[in-house]
This record gives sequence, C-alpha cells and structure tokens, in this order.
Amino acid sequence: MLEYSVSARRIDAHGSEARTKDAMIVLDTDVKGRPDAFNPAELFLAAISACMIKGIERVTPMLQFELRGVEVRLRGVRQDSPPKLISVDYDLIVDTDESDQRLELLHTNVRKYGTIYNTVAEATALTGTICRAPAA
Repeated sequence: MLEYSVSARRIDAHGSEARTKDAMIVLDTDVKGRPDAFNPAELFLAAISACMIKGIERVTPMLQFELRGVEVRLRGVRQDSPPKLISVDYDLIVDTDESDQRLELLHTNVRKYGTIYNTVAEATALTGTICRAPAA
C-alpha cells in the first residue's frame, strides 16, 4: 500500500506553501485571492489533470501508443451552500495519429487506473471527452 505525505504552512495573510519530497508549491490562501498561485479549487483540478497525464505516461509504452503531446482542460462547478464542487468536466486533447479506437482505449485506461481520477469520480460528477488535437 502506498502512502503520500505533504506538509503545508501559512507564510502570511496572502499565501501559504506546501512541500513534499524536494518540491514546493505556493498556495493562494489569501481571502482576496492572488493571481500568481493556485487556490484550493484550482489545485484540486490540477491534481486531476496531473493524474490523467501521469496515467497516459504510464500506459503509452504498454499500449505502444504514439503521441506528440497531451493537454487537459478542466472546469469545476461550485455551489455556495454548502460550499463544494458539484461537478468537474474535462477535455482530454491528444496530439496523435493513432486511430479513434486506440484513442478511446487510452481514455478507458485513464478512467480505469487513475488514483485521483477514481477518488474524485466517487465523490462528485466527473465527466469528459477525449479528442485528437487539431492538425498544426
């Protein structure tokens, strides 16, 4: 069983930081917000996108799936009372020459084996599509 560890601390009224291993990320914990850091909801969406991209990195060698790039665009909808994200939807855009069937196989693997993806999918509505990136 894997375990993960992150520590976070308040720097001042405008921000905080989170650390794990040798990495650090600045957090937007300012009540008024700040443009140079992720707020908690944005960090949550970033975690989903990182999970999806990491999953793609994991399965592409096994599937012998060729790609040039991946982009994930996410949107979260928040209700006010009680405050929570009620849905997340995404567009998974893959720059590839693989067939539509293989593209859908990649999407199936992302949905089936992603730790964060599966955790979020059990807690809220998580839906999305996979598509081919437009030709350059």
